[in-house]
Amino acid sequence: MKKHSYDFGLIGNCSFLALIGKDTNFEWMCLPRFDSSFVFGSLIAGEEKGGEFSVKPCGTNYSSKQKYIENTNVLCTTIRDGDHEYKVTDFAPRFMQLDRYYRPRMVIRKIEPITGNPRIQVVCKPKGSYGKEDLEVETGSSHIRYSGLEENLRLTTSIPLSYLAEEKQFVLRETHYMILTYGVPLEGPISETAESFLNKTITYWQRWVKSTSIGNLYQAQVIRSALTLKICQYEDTGAIIASPTTSLPEYPGSTRNWDYRFCWMRDTYYTLQAFNSVGHFEEMEKYFSFISNLPLPDGKRLQPLYGITGESKLTEIEHDLPGYLGNQPVRSGNDAYTHVQNDVYGQILMAVLPLYVDNRFGDHPSAHSLDLVDTLLKKIEATIDETDAGIWEFRNRSQRHAYSNLFQWAGCKAAALMARKLEDQEIEKKAENLAERAQNHIESTYLKDQKAYGAAREYGYMDASTLQLIILGYIPHDSDAAKDHLKALEKELRVNDGLFFRYRVEDDFGEPDSTFLICGFWYAEALACVGRIEDARKAFEELITYSNSLGLLSEDVDSKDGSMWGNFPQAYSHVGLINAAARINNRLDKPGFLA
Repeated sequence: MKKHSYDFGLIGNCSFLALIGKDTNFEWMCLPRFDSSFVFGSLIAGEEKGGEFSVKPCGTNYSSKQKYIENTNVLCTTIRDGDHEYKVTDFAPRFMQLDRYYRPRMVIRKIEPITGNPRIQVVCKPKGSYGKEDLEVETGSSHIRYSGLEENLRLTTSIPLSYLAEEKQFVLRETHYMILTYGVPLEGPISETAESFLNKTITYWQRWVKSTSIGNLYQAQVIRSALTLKICQYEDTGAIIASPTTSLPEYPGSTRNWDYRFCWMRDTYYTLQAFNSVGHFEEMEKYFSFISNLPLPDGKRLQPLYGITGESKLTEIEHDLPGYLGNQPVRSGNDAYTHVQNDVYGQILMAVLPLYVDNRFGDHPSAHSLDLVDTLLKKIEATIDETDAGIWEFRNRSQRHAYSNLFQWAGCKAAALMARKLEDQEIEKKAENLAERAQNHIESTYLKDQKAYGAAREYGYMDASTLQLIILGYIPHDSDAAKDHLKALEKELRVNDGLFFRYRVEDDFGEPDSTFLICGFWYAEALACVGRIEDARKAFEELITYSNSLGLLSEDVDSKDGSMWGNFPQAYSHVGLINAAARINNRLDKPGFLA
């Protein structure tokens, strides 16, 4: 059986994202926001309803390869058709302008001949309302306007418009540019603007990478992961999405097809932890602004996820679309917003901890106020004895999860540190008392026969999320308890050197068939924590082989053939890679501020 891979490259500028196939087609792009309907969506909608934006050769026996310009999110696709070759460079402009980031909803394509006389066909057919609407097309002097969305799309180009309108084949004898804008159109010169934006965007990303702190091992993988995570932040509000896509199945026929284009409190904690480990903190400050604007009324829970501008209602809808490789349903929205997941309060406290205790953030407004801390501690106090849906978001099972209690413990420990910093003894004492209560719940999951912690008080099976007991330092790294817990998890959940199942019991949809990639990276990190460095490197080096040719990672991996499944690229997986690499590089030999 052929190994399945997502052969797409990702571009973006913290305002929108797009996936581009090796045939140059935009397989996925949503506008005006990450969670809007797609304008190009053949990834899940097929050719008829998905639209197309491509620069394809006229021959059928062509070869293609993709690569990023080094240390950037600028993607190059090279097509060879016999003796003829051309290159398409795609990017979303991002650079500093007038003391702020310029990140327009604009895609620029540069099409240049390399050898011979390549004959190409250029197609631009955007769609609306999840493929239900064809847009009205109007032709101007050097542009084509597409009407029917909230704002107009406009394609400004140096290609003869007749070739575009008629989808006519033509010989590529000179470099051409295509600039697709949503809303405000391009009014400047085409080639000069495109080249200027390209050079400025390359410079921006390469300078951003230079400011990144990375150990000696696995630099290329960490850089690509950091660049990927960066453009998953919706910079306008500070929200960070779990993935740019929706409805890519966890494995074929599973119906585990979810919309991940939202901001999970849990995922964001891990993402910010990854950014912190490579020396980037701007994302954390922007996220604090997002959190500060979420509604936290008395007596109401914090949801596990929100829309990227703070929407609380994310109703799950199924669309009449064929799905990725025929996998249905295709969903927008995610009913997980209704779930009870009590780990989220602790994760927010952990995410913003450096703003309070790291002296570099002394001028940040949060460094002088414990209002958010006090509010979150009250939420923990109100929920600490409850069962919940847990990290894996069980839809029909509520348990008292070790993982949820762990982050209540860690969040309270973080809150105590913040209160100590601001000399508030009342909040500090409250946080320490709640941490002790959370610890008692965690200890109730301990399985003496296995010398390990089970998933929950009610269910004693092994769960990969309890690797975090080691990583966060709840179980001391140099203890026999940590080594024993790790061995029990290995015995039940490990595949090969690094792949790890979340659990091996039935859930709402049966027993999982695919491994969860972040669990493998957690395993590698936990190995490094307990001093098994060579095992950690072996696990890590297996896990990075499951990326696509560009170094991008999916959510899930088939343990039998190594196929990529789940939403793509998955922020969780890239976060796991960065944190495991940092731990192996001995840059984080203590569990952060909680040590």
